[in-house]
Amino acid sequence: MRIYEPYPDVLTALGGSGITVAVGTRNEDLPSLASDANAAIAWVQNNIVAYKESVNFGWIIVGNEVIPSQYSGCVSSAMANVWNALNSFGLSTVKVSTAIHGATLGVSYPPSAGAFSEETNGVMTTILTWLSSTNNPLFVNVHPYWAFASDPTKIPLDYAMFRPAQPVVDGDLTYNSLFEAMVDAIYSAMEKSGGSGVGLIVGESGWPTSGNDPYTNVDNAKEYNQNLINLVKIKGTPKKPNDILDTFIFAMFNEDLKPAGVEQNWGLHYPDMTPIYPLTF
Repeated sequence: MRIYEPYPDVLTALGGSGITVAVGTRNEDLPSLASDANAAIAWVQNNIVAYKESVNFGWIIVGNEVIPSQYSGCVSSAMANVWNALNSFGLSTVKVSTAIHGATLGVSYPPSAGAFSEETNGVMTTILTWLSSTNNPLFVNVHPYWAFASDPTKIPLDYAMFRPAQPVVDGDLTYNSLFEAMVDAIYSAMEKSGGSGVGLIVGESGWPTSGNDPYTNVDNAKEYNQNLINLVKIKGTPKKPNDILDTFIFAMFNEDLKPAGVEQNWGLHYPDMTPIYPLTF
């Protein structure tokens, strides 16, 4: 399970569950975590050490989708300070990362041409160098829905939904889904920026149930997520078929405090915890 900041009530509820947890820092905390090692020590002590006896922490995600933004330059130093703080408390098995999204890419098609943009390449090279040297993975949020919704006349819905569709052929590789093509574009960009040895984790993927008819409905959301589960359980992508991707489905709950529309409707449950649709894991 992934949570985007260390809410004490959520961490308390996760205690004893056996669930492996990815915990995010708040984006607005990045400057202090980057500039002050003591701030990172305090963050780890208050949010990780305080719960480590009962919660199984797998990853700390330092910043979500902040590249490119005013926080870009803080990420690598913040990751290093959090990593050092974890090690000072004997928590060397907890991995440290940051989560990026498609806006980091300047080129995304075909997948082999994937490359970070001129704006983000320097920052991403620094981040990938640090991740490689510490054997930590990179999180990437992969949302075929947004790519499809931006150009539904050009991108077939079937290709976005893992259904049988006209494949995309890129050299020796054949792509039967937009998800795989998007992941491999990130892999290609990582290779070009010195990150070929860095592992990848899908930090978000999903499909909304409402807000953009006729493409968003419960049937499509269930089908997308079930097809995603079925894929990532058995293989990687065409570029790295043997690298099974740890994958987080977005999201556990609909978010009724977000603006009305698609953004509210990515959940597997309503805010009152009533299930919207089932998935088989």
